[in-house]
Amino acid sequence: MPPNKTTKALDDVLRHLRMSGTFYCHGQFQIPWGVSFPEMRDEGRFHLITAGSAVVYGEEIPAITLNEGDFILLPHGAGHNIVDRMGSPLMPYREISPNLITENFAQYRYGADGPSTRLICVSVRFNDPTAGRLLSLLPAAIHVKASTPDRASMEKVLGLIALEAKDSRAGGEAIITRLADILIVQAIRWWLERKPDVELGWLGALRDPQVGKVIRLIHRYPARPWTLTRLANEAGMSRSILASRFKELVGQSVMRYLTSWRMQLALSLLKQGRVDVGLLAERVGYHSESAFNRAFKRHIGQSPGSV
Repeated sequence: MPPNKTTKALDDVLRHLRMSGTFYCHGQFQIPWGVSFPEMRDEGRFHLITAGSAVVYGEEIPAITLNEGDFILLPHGAGHNIVDRMGSPLMPYREISPNLITENFAQYRYGADGPSTRLICVSVRFNDPTAGRLLSLLPAAIHVKASTPDRASMEKVLGLIALEAKDSRAGGEAIITRLADILIVQAIRWWLERKPDVELGWLGALRDPQVGKVIRLIHRYPARPWTLTRLANEAGMSRSILASRFKELVGQSVMRYLTSWRMQLALSLLKQGRVDVGLLAERVGYHSESAFNRAFKRHIGQSPGSV
């Protein structure tokens, strides 16, 4: 596929990676040391090594050695351990007493009196339902080495994060939070651009000129009274060809995808705070609150009021 179409598809996906609830910590660990992190499926995490080295491993993650300047992104929030070397005893991170700078930033010191490793750890939550679909395509871990020749776009961001964490200057928390968002998007883009196998499935459908247009219309304008005929006209296809090709690439019918998207969007908005259900129903294409309530309960398994 021509690069411009691939870029357009990735742009459309990556712009949905809205993050919130960022928590980060600056750790200094001296050999021997080991820290275990529990599974947190609603969060993404990354670790950046600013000095020394470490090994990350877990049930879903083979042992990966991280050297200075390396970072690893764990987009699914998989449980994992990070140690100075395999076999070192583990301490649950919640049992290490932090120095809380703010409610979103902490400093950790742990270990004995050997050489130290310094690292920055960041946890974020992804808010948009599109983000969930994208994250499901990613592996349990994305490792970007300092020696990777094509990570130039990340270098300045990584350097600024390390500098802000080291200096602890006023405004550092806000700066690191925003830089972390940028770095996560960069890491995901870096991985997607190098994986031809993700041409299949949902991302492959987004990269298809006609089916991708239909998906983008559904995402951007969920309140419109879409029908198969109207979407086929927008894509310049017949109803039957759109129905067949959409099912082949996405794995479900056009109208089922539309309903699923509306319900996931509604669920995301409900989780973000108080929302008038009647207004929410209109926002996702339902003129009847009762019809929206029935559809929501059928697809999500609970009523909007119980979220």
